[in-house]
Amino acid sequence: MCGIAGYLDLDGQRPAVAPILDAMCAALAHRGPDDDGQFLDGALGLGFRRLSIVDLRSGQQPMTNEDGSVVLVCNGEIYNAPELRADLRKRGHCFRSQCDVEVLLHLYEEEGVDFVHRLNGQFAAAIYDRRQRRLVLARDPFGICPLYYTVVDRTLVFASEIKAILRHPAIERRVDPTGLDQILTFPGLISPTSMFDGIRSLPNGHRAIVADGTVRVEEYWDLIYPHADTPTPHVSESEWIEQLDALLDASVRRRLQSDVPVGLYLSGGLDSSLIAALVARASPGTQRRAFSITFPRREMDESVHQAIVAQHVGVEHHGIHFDWPEIVQRFSTMIRHAECPLKESYNTCSLALSEAARAAGVPVVLSGEGADELFAGYIGYRFDRFGHPVAAMEDFLEAEMEAELRERLWGSPLMVYETNHLAFRDIKAALYAPALSAQYEAFDCLERPIVNRDRLTGRHPIHQRSYLDFKLRLVDHLVSDHGDRMAMANSVEARFPFLDLDLVKFAVTVPPDLKLNGWQEKYLIKRVADGKVPDAIVKREKFGFHGPGSPYLLRHAREWVEDILSFSRISRQGYFNPHSIEALKKRYLEDGFHLNLPFETDVLFTVLSFGVFLDEFGMPDFS
Repeated sequence: MCGIAGYLDLDGQRPAVAPILDAMCAALAHRGPDDDGQFLDGALGLGFRRLSIVDLRSGQQPMTNEDGSVVLVCNGEIYNAPELRADLRKRGHCFRSQCDVEVLLHLYEEEGVDFVHRLNGQFAAAIYDRRQRRLVLARDPFGICPLYYTVVDRTLVFASEIKAILRHPAIERRVDPTGLDQILTFPGLISPTSMFDGIRSLPNGHRAIVADGTVRVEEYWDLIYPHADTPTPHVSESEWIEQLDALLDASVRRRLQSDVPVGLYLSGGLDSSLIAALVARASPGTQRRAFSITFPRREMDESVHQAIVAQHVGVEHHGIHFDWPEIVQRFSTMIRHAECPLKESYNTCSLALSEAARAAGVPVVLSGEGADELFAGYIGYRFDRFGHPVAAMEDFLEAEMEAELRERLWGSPLMVYETNHLAFRDIKAALYAPALSAQYEAFDCLERPIVNRDRLTGRHPIHQRSYLDFKLRLVDHLVSDHGDRMAMANSVEARFPFLDLDLVKFAVTVPPDLKLNGWQEKYLIKRVADGKVPDAIVKREKFGFHGPGSPYLLRHAREWVEDILSFSRISRQGYFNPHSIEALKKRYLEDGFHLNLPFETDVLFTVLSFGVFLDEFGMPDFS
């Protein structure tokens, strides 16, 4: 993958200039250390940084079609490019390279803005139609590749990462408090919100069409489950297993397409282990490298299971020992590349993984994200069926108000997602500084649309939770700040076989009882894994890893934490109540204090990471 950037005067009056593009692209050098390029045409400038993966000799960007009327910069991989290329050649199109993303140019010539419907891949693309003076921005269905944009003084500025947008001289830095509220409330940010006021994330499965001085954002794809009363296909369990096996095999083979070495992350869990087995089956005789994190504390370490899988599938296994002091060492780097505060420390482990992969000469890795969200892998799916531990409230009025809030958010009073939001809203209001809290109604994330409720209404509870996990946990967190950002920080491309368009379309049709079978989560995936993955992995209870949080850091990096969370600094910044923060620090330091993750939120960790975020990006104090 790569990095793209650009800007356009919407009125066509002010010409784009190379020095601004140079500065924007320099901020993306980690995404593309191998090459760079620019295109300037009047009011439009496009910039590109390349990480060479496919067609190392002639895949430079920006690219144009045969007559130069269509220009492309694209960050990503198009996995069905061979089929598309063959079809487009039959229609008379000529290709100048073997680069997979070149198909976008010719698809656009054939189908205009609907070219996105033909793609199976991970991408963030900008296509400029010189004849129509139209710019099209598009992000893949799963949001794997990031794409941000803003409009300031009638200038559209866009890039793969916000740090490139901040290099444009028209951009001012301000915190968007709704983004902070989202991070405290949900697994992370939710597109289109970012942590920067006025800068928006193009949501997954969306495109932006820029023409005639306007920017129109529209959805072209979403995860849409059938209604609960839709008849289930008459397919036997063995047929479901065979179909998933074939789709996963095809997905893995697509993601092994590369002109550079491809490795994999191996956690010791079911999903990455199955991918490792399928990689071995798809490429016999090829020595692959697998990268894993090992930890000093036995209750968190999975090295035994990693070794079992590595030996079983025959990969060259690299275990990276990660000790807890490394959290502090990598903390600022983690926040700089995430471009937002975080709720947990495990992204520092992800940084260590990508660093090891790059050092070993492996710039592409396969990872297992997506299986839990599509095949009922989290404990919340069990709770929906057998009773949710946070659902009970003693006060009848409070319970009634919480039910009304859930109805408004999710279309169902029975859907519990993350927490009892009414009670947690009061906690957040007390956490914010008085001046900011006084404006809480204006930025309360629960008062804005979060997801499309129509995609939840009338669906099976497992599908409802799957949709929420997909939109709120996977898209903008697990494959974004945790996946793409931590990999690309070290110029490594992450690929996700469970997030193949054909496979996801299949997952939508799978009966809920084949996802959660009694108490058994990811039942269908386990049946596919039988015989390919050792029984010790298939039958293993799901291991939910949570890195050490703020209680650990308070005890073992006290001076550093106290500096960031000092009463004077918190007071000066003006976002949080310094008295509340002092009370939290005192409580977290009490003997025997323990956070029951994931059922309790490590609020202080978010405050700590927000403080680092303010420093890293030179954000102003609240006033």
